[in-house]
Amino acid sequence: MEIIENTMVTDIIKKSLNTSMSYDEYRTLVTNLVEAQSTTGKEKTEALVEYTKMNDRRMKRWDKTVKLSDAAQEKIMAYSKNITWIVLTESWCGDAAHIMPVINKVAEQNETIDLKVVLRDDNEDLMNQFLTNGGKSIPKLIMVDNDTNTVVDTFGPRPAIATEMVNTYKAQHGKLTPEFKEDLQRWYNKDKGQSTIEDLVNLLS
Repeated sequence: MEIIENTMVTDIIKKSLNTSMSYDEYRTLVTNLVEAQSTTGKEKTEALVEYTKMNDRRMKRWDKTVKLSDAAQEKIMAYSKNITWIVLTESWCGDAAHIMPVINKVAEQNETIDLKVVLRDDNEDLMNQFLTNGGKSIPKLIMVDNDTNTVVDTFGPRPAIATEMVNTYKAQHGKLTPEFKEDLQRWYNKDKGQSTIEDLVNLLS
């Protein structure tokens, strides 16, 4: 577990929290954007607007269907530290549509976990502190200990199994093809959030 103690990072986090929203507020925002034929982020292309529509439907489905095992619930509820989970995301992000509802489901199980959502393009200073292989990959969860104001761990942009799939494919083919991205979506649907739950439970152990 990597603990980041840095005054600059602490200040950036505080600034981002001032513009953060709850998960319910984020879901309302995405639904309203769909109605307005728009999207979050700096780019408002037709493709990103369509992704936002698709992701709103995905999140509605996962909000209703994500299930936690009794063992996972027990571990989550046993966690006792006061923490904040800050999640960087955007409405158009395909991975985020599958993962955000799972993060929320886990956070709902324990009142010591305070889930806050921030938009990546509005929080570049924060995003730049938590790059993945030099890229602004989302969703990115930053776990902050509220008592010490230190970052104790991170998660994202994908569960470990999906990350391994992506890295292996990139190594073999040089880039992610549309066909692979479709395969990844099918994997998310089959996995039903369980790999993400496992990784999040590990954050709390």
